[in-house]
Amino acid sequence: MPDSTTQEQIYPLLDGIETPHDLRRLRPDQLPELCAEIRRFMLSTLSVIPGHLGANLGAVEITVAMHYVFDTPEDRIVWDVGHQAYVHKILTGRRHDFHTLRTWGGLAGFPIPSESEYDTFAAGHASNSISAALGMAVAAALKDESRRVVAFIGDGAMSGGMAFEGLNNASSYPNNLLIILNDNNMSIDKNVGGLNRHMVNLLTNPTYNSMRYDMYRMLRKLNIVHEDQHKDLQRFNNRIKALLSGQTNFFDSFSIRYLGPTDGHDVVHLVQILQDIRDMKGPRLLHISTMKGKGYAPAEKEPTIWHAPGKFDPKTGERISSTSATPQPPKFQDVFGETLVELADMDERIVSVTPAMPTGCSMTYMMEKYPKRSFDVGIAEEHAVTFSSGMAAEGFIPVCNIYSTFMQRAYDQLIHDVALTESHVVFCLDRAGLVGEDGATHQGAFDIAYLRTIPGMAVCSPYDEIQLRHLMYSACFDWSGPIAIRYPRGAGSVVDWKQPMEYYPFAKARVLREGSSLAVLSLGPIGVSAARVVERLQAEGHSVAHVDLVFAKPLDEECLHKLLASVPNLLVIEEGCLSGGVGSAILQLAMEAGYKGRIKTLGLPDEFISHGTPAEQKRYCGLDEDSIYDAAKALLGTKVEG
Repeated sequence: MPDSTTQEQIYPLLDGIETPHDLRRLRPDQLPELCAEIRRFMLSTLSVIPGHLGANLGAVEITVAMHYVFDTPEDRIVWDVGHQAYVHKILTGRRHDFHTLRTWGGLAGFPIPSESEYDTFAAGHASNSISAALGMAVAAALKDESRRVVAFIGDGAMSGGMAFEGLNNASSYPNNLLIILNDNNMSIDKNVGGLNRHMVNLLTNPTYNSMRYDMYRMLRKLNIVHEDQHKDLQRFNNRIKALLSGQTNFFDSFSIRYLGPTDGHDVVHLVQILQDIRDMKGPRLLHISTMKGKGYAPAEKEPTIWHAPGKFDPKTGERISSTSATPQPPKFQDVFGETLVELADMDERIVSVTPAMPTGCSMTYMMEKYPKRSFDVGIAEEHAVTFSSGMAAEGFIPVCNIYSTFMQRAYDQLIHDVALTESHVVFCLDRAGLVGEDGATHQGAFDIAYLRTIPGMAVCSPYDEIQLRHLMYSACFDWSGPIAIRYPRGAGSVVDWKQPMEYYPFAKARVLREGSSLAVLSLGPIGVSAARVVERLQAEGHSVAHVDLVFAKPLDEECLHKLLASVPNLLVIEEGCLSGGVGSAILQLAMEAGYKGRIKTLGLPDEFISHGTPAEQKRYCGLDEDSIYDAAKALLGTKVEG
């Protein structure tokens, strides 16, 4: 990182800003240069400390404008898809700690209220900003406070169903909510011509709005209109604006005043617009058009790659690869993607579904070869689940890939639309377990627990890449009903993984090693670490069994009862929450069987695990090899030295 002397030379304006109060001392004509400095600062930092780059480059001007116009933190800004909030963090007293972003003990990659008074609401999952901000705006109205509330939504979050629920409710109660829609999928050239700018200036002009309000008061005074007709008048006003501008928009039907679209990269003009509409009454929506990756040519050209590019050279745009000269195991997501194509080759009934994560889950392989059988439904997990069940009802075999942390958003649909109908849908849950730098909002901690409660739902997890192929093959062609296959983020453990697929027996565990003093029961890839611990214990002369459970539900009760009858100590290891996890299921089974031995469960504690490297998180949760070893030695009755 540059030292302070270099920073003073490169960032003359930014270095003078510790809080938004400092920002507001600048003249409007200084803001474009400030935005340029912020971009340089982010490129310099994020090239070394990887994070979400493209979305933040696109949100520089609007973030500066919001903090310039609104009296934060007294006024509230509620972020949606919080990976757009890096500039917000930089302007709100966290610039000097920005190099700790997404590291253990450092700044979070998303807004967290415990981190700053400027972070008004948690924002890791998409589409919650309008509902939360509406709650704040209605609360301000109830308390007769002049506080302003802004919901900042974009980067695909408007496609989520919850956003529409918030919009639908926004005009139902007295409030002055401002919604800013950051549309980074629309061409700026198409939407910011001279007529568009003229219309935005007209519709946000204080004189125009004063005349409009005076006309409304006059009509009320003459008893021509009543307060309960306000929504009808708002719709009529939107129709007039649509006629004048030659544009229509679906916000008309929500009785929300629509303004825009306008250029989201003209910071001076944004300030003018926000100042004009800041104190308008009633809910309104400002539509801005931005470019993801704005100001950095490589990110503008390939926004998907530069969404979170890892380390890179900011001068050349060359991404720094961490590949080794020796062959390395692939990422689980890539094994999923390539295996899915092989399954689709075998049977034309195979279709794929993802809620806006085709690249992240590697469903792009399927999309390239079978585009008509691949469906990206947008940020809409509930819809993805029920949509998959609908296709299953017509004889298709849907493979629905959803990140574990996002699947919890569709819990009702899993019960009502899949399990009740016994639909044969194969859910592949990527990013299960600890996910690293994305932190608490993205940990795949709860899937085992919430899926185990659903009647008829099978839950399994592969030990390695080869077993993932076997489980996918079996789930599609040999098993019935709803099945969830959970696997982690990142690479596995097998280099030569592309082995012929085989049917795996349903609800059966694998005994990897026999033993009489202790049985280690592991679920999923954490078993690879457990296997190394078992080898250490065997080398020390202990008789230790190792069982790969494979299934969290149904459990292989036959295998477990044999262990309960013959082994005095059990150590259960899972990379999921202990509350309701597979360990709790085995404890219940052991209690019902009258087991007299000792059982220790290792998993994620009853708390939200912070951001950091997966190794740091596993060490904190007691899931690293040393912690597993210590737990095993304690069960064996051997004192652990050190």
